[in-house]
Amino acid sequence: MAPHDLDHLRTFVTVTRAGSLTAAASLLGLSQPTVTAHIQALEASVGFALLVRTRAGVQTTAKGAALAREVAAHVDALEDAVFAVASRGSATAALHLGGPAELLSTMVLPHLAELADASGATLHVRFGLADDLLEALAGGSLDLVVSAVRPTRRGIAATPVYDEVFHIVAAPPWAGHPIDDVPVIAYGEELPIIRRYWRSVFDCRPEGLRVAAVVPDLREVAAAVRAGIGMSVLPEYLVRDDVDAGRLVRLHEPEVPPLNTVYLATRGRDAERDPVIAAAFAAVRRFIG
Repeated sequence: MAPHDLDHLRTFVTVTRAGSLTAAASLLGLSQPTVTAHIQALEASVGFALLVRTRAGVQTTAKGAALAREVAAHVDALEDAVFAVASRGSATAALHLGGPAELLSTMVLPHLAELADASGATLHVRFGLADDLLEALAGGSLDLVVSAVRPTRRGIAATPVYDEVFHIVAAPPWAGHPIDDVPVIAYGEELPIIRRYWRSVFDCRPEGLRVAAVVPDLREVAAAVRAGIGMSVLPEYLVRDDVDAGRLVRLHEPEVPPLNTVYLATRGRDAERDPVIAAAFAAVRRFIG
């Protein structure tokens, strides 16, 4: 086998894990034609077909699956060794972290100095929606993503780290009012968080509510609620201190409040083999969990 076949094997293993040529190209930082050329060259070298195309992407042949099982661990070991040597000789590393602005600002950024010390890296933080951030992670422009949506993209490893608990809260003067009579401060036009709460707790849609304001930042929604404008459904981490201090009250106490699982996502095995990402992963998990 020629030396360049090692690159082709790496491409092949990545395709089998990602499930498509497009996803593998994104993970490897290659064009899709280059990935296709690598697979074709490897097939010519080994003398049998490795992949077949399907509507969902690609599927390994029986011989392809056997080859993947044989070589995957060795390819990983070679990558780990090269990465370790390169990391020791590199300048100050950079770590690119993405997540929802409200959660990162409340639970992670207050520990920024500790995160920088733990990772030994220059930190770059990006706020955004989960789908956009996970796409950036798969494409290599982010290293670590805090996601309020369970990642399903192949090639992305996700670990559940925190359960967001949600409460209906308002300023104290609204206590005792029927919930349907209290104006709403919403996060989005479609009342996404409020709608989910109503369906989970009341088993109905939130119809007939009067929307006082739509504010696309949960921190500012909380500020509007504290100001007495009305009520909203907010995660506990944003309102716990206000409830404890009496600045906000819970308007409803269900036996089991709705929750949403937050995940910490990385590309493949990066959290295992990259010491910078591994250290940041452990630190962020500690801050959030």
